[in-house]
Amino acid sequence: MVKLLVVDQHPVLRKGLELIFAPSREIKLMGSVGDGEAIFDFIKKTKVDVILTEIDLPKLNALTALRRLSKEFPEIKVIIFSALPESVYALSSIKAGADGFIPKTLDVLSLKEAIIKVKNGGLYLSESIAKRLSQVSKSKNNNAFYKKLSTREVEVLKLLSIGKRNKDIAEELSINEKTVSTYRARLMKKLNVTNLIDLVTQAKNIGL
Repeated sequence: MVKLLVVDQHPVLRKGLELIFAPSREIKLMGSVGDGEAIFDFIKKTKVDVILTEIDLPKLNALTALRRLSKEFPEIKVIIFSALPESVYALSSIKAGADGFIPKTLDVLSLKEAIIKVKNGGLYLSESIAKRLSQVSKSKNNNAFYKKLSTREVEVLKLLSIGKRNKDIAEELSINEKTVSTYRARLMKKLNVTNLIDLVTQAKNIGL
């Protein structure tokens, strides 16, 4: 049986997943938490096999949490379960150490199959994103730019797009302000913009 932890800031979603998994003989929901820091408090006390988590979390986003999890709890599998755009976040999530990326539009049966697959050592991506990642895209639309970004650059861009200052970003990602400024300069170059407003606009245009 898969021992599962759900991480999402929305109580209704957490309760819904609790009801979905309650009758399952293959997946046991061990509990749920509402922020990134609470993940570590929970798994220090309770054994879990798989963490199903949204990216956008209070206190600590999932991409940052992934790095710490891979070092401190490498045996735990992590699936990103998100409403954020796959075209931007799926590859970044896998690079950061996730074992799967599932859009919140996925049906319940496929969600259960994905959790079991990942527990057994597999990698799960939705059919659409798996096809997209396997193709060499020649598109020049906004999403093509984002494929050039590193996981850390996506993190920094996400935080910039919600109005975080360099100091706030440095604290959240445990890096110094000078490093944040360097990432910001790289982002402007890669996304072909010359100011922060245009950078944030590019991010919001694709739903970052």
